[in-house]
Amino acid sequence: MGVVIRRAGESDRADVVRLLDEAFRDDPVSSWVFPGDEHRRRRHGALMEAFLDLSLSQGFVDITEDGTAVALWWSVPAGEQEGGEEGPAQLQAAVDPDNARIEEIGRLTGEAHPTDRAHQYLHMIGVSPERQGEGLGSALIGAVLDRCDREGLHAYLEASSTRSRALYTRLGFECTGNAIELPDGPHLWPMWREPRSSAMDCGDPGRFA
Repeated sequence: MGVVIRRAGESDRADVVRLLDEAFRDDPVSSWVFPGDEHRRRRHGALMEAFLDLSLSQGFVDITEDGTAVALWWSVPAGEQEGGEEGPAQLQAAVDPDNARIEEIGRLTGEAHPTDRAHQYLHMIGVSPERQGEGLGSALIGAVLDRCDREGLHAYLEASSTRSRALYTRLGFECTGNAIELPDGPHLWPMWREPRSSAMDCGDPGRFA
């Protein structure tokens, strides 16, 4: 039986934030952004909610029908910097004003983010811990990549582990260059995917809204 996927909206806010908080709270990148366990427990969900708001306003959110996996996508036009030049500072101010690492990771990922071509940016994908390894994440990504192939759109993401990097490589992504090195923290690997069929090179991210 296939995985049923639908477009998430404002009514799914609480469920999506809870899922992302659960899926990423102990992730190495989240642990770097919020190095203290208690502080991370209190503020991590606010960062996940801010990311959800960005995806709802700048792209779209796909969720499995049973609510156990979710993917946050941004539709990035050509020539536009990820989140805008002031985005990281605004995010820090809104989520955790005294935490400079929020702005730092936003600045570092923004500097590595390609801006020359319109693309779909997989910002986050989270799966409930008890459902990981069942192919739910691959199903969520694959549904969008199929549309990218049909419409001639590129895709981009940052892999946060060697395991996820291997998965994304199998899906057609390639590393764009050097890894993003978080100071005294984990690495992120920027990865770009060319459409596998470019018969319709519309280049219009609005098709995904």
